[in-house]
Amino acid sequence: MNVLFILDPLPALNAYKDSSVAMMQALESRGHRISVALQSDLFILDGQVSARATEIQLVHGADLHQKNWWKVVSNPKDILLKDFGAILMRKDPPFDMEYVYTTHMLEFAQAQGAKVFNGGDAIRNHPEKLAITEFPEFTAPTLVSRDMERLKAFHALHRDVIVKPLDGMGGTGIFRLGINEPNLNAILETLTKDGSQTIMAQRYIPEITKGDKRILLIGGEPVPYCLARIPLAGETRGNLAAGGRGVAQPLSERDWFIARSIAPKLAERGLLLVGLDVIGDYVTEINVTSPTCFVEITEQTGFNVANRLVEALEFAIAQV
Repeated sequence: MNVLFILDPLPALNAYKDSSVAMMQALESRGHRISVALQSDLFILDGQVSARATEIQLVHGADLHQKNWWKVVSNPKDILLKDFGAILMRKDPPFDMEYVYTTHMLEFAQAQGAKVFNGGDAIRNHPEKLAITEFPEFTAPTLVSRDMERLKAFHALHRDVIVKPLDGMGGTGIFRLGINEPNLNAILETLTKDGSQTIMAQRYIPEITKGDKRILLIGGEPVPYCLARIPLAGETRGNLAAGGRGVAQPLSERDWFIARSIAPKLAERGLLLVGLDVIGDYVTEINVTSPTCFVEITEQTGFNVANRLVEALEFAIAQV
């Protein structure tokens, strides 16, 4: 089948560690074709959702640290989304209004018969930080608010708190507010934009020193290994983009319990691929836009995550 990836420009990808590229490799190894498009290539004409798509092939043996790891097979052409075998939405955040419009277009395409993973409505209905509030039994004490007095009262109660914007990624905008934080007011004013923007506050989880674990759920089943993203010394953020070190490890008993409790509910909603962020015993985020860490887990454990994803994709297509 011809699989369309909606993603960032290919030259911008770090192919040697990019999960989307790993998916492309797994798809080609199983005989599937690859097409790519940007968000800006999507359009609706006469009620039909289409994309200006380009078919590519991966260059066998290419150095993925370089920029010549793919080649164009045919010139871009307009194709109805429903005519692709599958569509993988892999555009990175920010989750801005253009992203929201894209999820609507994908949802319209699904109604016309397109097979989209993760589904447009499923992505839109699962804001990655807010989604954890559906599972309070697995989260540390959490407050979502833009009210300064409420946020300060939460900090006074828990004394050591993490605050972050709801639309950030890669660890951007995350602050740890300790017991005697001298810049408490200034940080909260900045993050909330003087009370006009909602943020999240969570009790600090000291187990972050052992890593912020990325647990992947594929087709409603957990991948048996996670990637613990261990912060640099003196850091509270384990994100790889913030300098964290990724160490793959088997899921703990608690990890399995959390993952198996949450995975079926999310799979029922059209979420083929989900990335849970877990610190200690607590879920801190539920990532559904473009979960990563495929390459690191595969290289360190030998468990081919991308192959698992493609198998789940093929099974899902067969069920439609």
